[in-house]
Amino acid sequence: MSIQPRKQRKARYTAPAHARGKYLSASLSKDLRDQIGKRSLPIRAGDKVKVLRGDFKEHEGEVLTVDYSSYKITIEDVTLSKPDGTATFLPVDPSNVMIIEADLKDDRRIKNKGDN
Repeated sequence: MSIQPRKQRKARYTAPAHARGKYLSASLSKDLRDQIGKRSLPIRAGDKVKVLRGDFKEHEGEVLTVDYSSYKITIEDVTLSKPDGTATFLPVDPSNVMIIEADLKDDRRIKNKGDN
C-alpha cells in the first residue's frame, strides 16, 4: 500500500461500490460511544446528525440520502434558496458531521462491538 497522496486519491475515486461505505463514516457523540463501544460508524439514511463545520454549524437533522458516488450526504433543512425561490439540498461531507442518534436495529452495523 502506497502513502503517495495521488495514489490514495485514485484509490478513493475508483473504489468499488462495496468499499465506498467505509469512506462515508462519521464520529459518534460521547453518549453513543459509551453505548456502542466504537468511535465512528458508517452513516445511513435515517440517522440523526449534528453539523460541525460550515454555514450550517450546530444544525441537527435527519440524514435523507447517502450518495456513494460523490461521497456526500443530504440532511433535512440544510438547504440553499435558489434565485427563483426554490430550495435545494446542500450536500455535506460526512467528515463534517457527528452522529447523535443512530439506527441500531441492524445487528451487523455494530457487529464488532468493543473493537475500535
